[in-house]
Amino acid sequence: MHHLTISLQSPIRSNGFSPYQIVLQNPRLFHTIFPDVLQYSRRNHFSIFNCRGVEFSAPKRCLNSLSLADNGSVDDERLRSCVAMKNVDVATLGNLCVDIVLNVPKLPPKSFQERLAYMEELSKSPPDKQYWEAGGNCNMAIAAARLGLHCVAIGHVGDEMYGRFLLDVLHDEGIGTVGMSDLNDNVDSSSAAYETLLCWVLVDPFHRHGFCSRADFCKEPAFSWLSKLSIEVKMAIKQSKLLFCNGYGFDELSPCLIISVLDYAVEVGTAILFDPGPRGKTLVTGTPEEQRALDKFLRMSDVLLLTSEEAESLTGIGNPILAAQELLRKGVRTKWVIVKMGAKGSILITMSNISCAPAFKVNVIDTVGCGDSFVAAIAFGYIHNMPFVYTLTIANAVGAATAMGCGAGRNVATMEQVIEILRESNLNEDAKFWNELLDENLDSGEITFLSKMLINGSNNLLSRVPLQHVVSEMLPKLVSARVERVVPS
Repeated sequence: MHHLTISLQSPIRSNGFSPYQIVLQNPRLFHTIFPDVLQYSRRNHFSIFNCRGVEFSAPKRCLNSLSLADNGSVDDERLRSCVAMKNVDVATLGNLCVDIVLNVPKLPPKSFQERLAYMEELSKSPPDKQYWEAGGNCNMAIAAARLGLHCVAIGHVGDEMYGRFLLDVLHDEGIGTVGMSDLNDNVDSSSAAYETLLCWVLVDPFHRHGFCSRADFCKEPAFSWLSKLSIEVKMAIKQSKLLFCNGYGFDELSPCLIISVLDYAVEVGTAILFDPGPRGKTLVTGTPEEQRALDKFLRMSDVLLLTSEEAESLTGIGNPILAAQELLRKGVRTKWVIVKMGAKGSILITMSNISCAPAFKVNVIDTVGCGDSFVAAIAFGYIHNMPFVYTLTIANAVGAATAMGCGAGRNVATMEQVIEILRESNLNEDAKFWNELLDENLDSGEITFLSKMLINGSNNLLSRVPLQHVVSEMLPKLVSARVERVVPS
């Protein structure tokens, strides 16, 4: 196997060391870090730096170009510090899989052995490519890229037809990829353990979903042979403003490796967004290593994102706002806790503020990928220093736009769909639900509520922000961002 040595000099910074020398075990990996750099830079208005003959891209756009107000925003000084060091907006960790979406007469059986036999039967012959779709963290990365963020996906992809398909999809969406494996990993590249992870997404006649993959039937994580962070992975984390991790990462990577990622991100000043997802419930009662990793994520992440059910399972507190405040109190670095309330909307809680945004009314076709799209918009708001209620508004719009399509991957929300939902401003404001929830928490701090009301109003600590005002400020900036992304230089 050939090695390629790359020396990166200023303007790329690396803790003051220049040049920064990297030995790539697989030269192909460098070209997937920022695919088709020159074309991508023209499409997304990126600057190209020459580093001893190697071109490396960094965003031209100003991080705070979409900042809309100082009230309820992330600390500006900390963000300016991030901008000076980092040229990638979002990196995702692991969970790079191919979804095989099939209509089936009934969902898989519940018993372990029957489900395993069911999946093995499905796997006997490759399904037609029309049923393939990028899945897992690809959903979040694609949604984020379509919002104009510069994204890199970190994970393992095998060198077979599914892996090549996945890399092509990410490349076409303008997303860079960084492989996690290197020469020191003790695994045969032709073995099943090296193959790209497949997830069978099964849809019954009632449009209910069932999911299964080989990770469901392994005692160890699917890529347990991955033992350490390569230089390429460290570089990607270091150059990213935000690292997204979720509970499904534990299906692929060992808890020790995941903790090393978390520790390194903290060390190099990369913010961490963690979504435990459904795996959070099993991690709470998992192995000691899994429990330690989960506890560390809950304490050390800058942003936590959960459903109301997940928040209750992790804290034992049924009230979503009180559960979020408990997570904030236990956190070391935690700044935001976002609670998704399904069709009701979402809540963003900090130590001093509670922001609430009802959901948008749309014609729901498929909910797969909605949560991933929502996370992408939270990352967008965090990176762009947007007020809390604005962040929730765009996150609800992105999630709703994805629900109007069929499936995830390339079917997640586009900027055009998000803009259309914001223009229509059809808010699902369930007054009874929100009044009851907020009445229980009026003494918990300042409360900001997105409302259909056309006039700002406040009642003690409750401040109503009219949707019309939020949309009128956001739309021109989103339209401008969309135009900048598609107009060639």
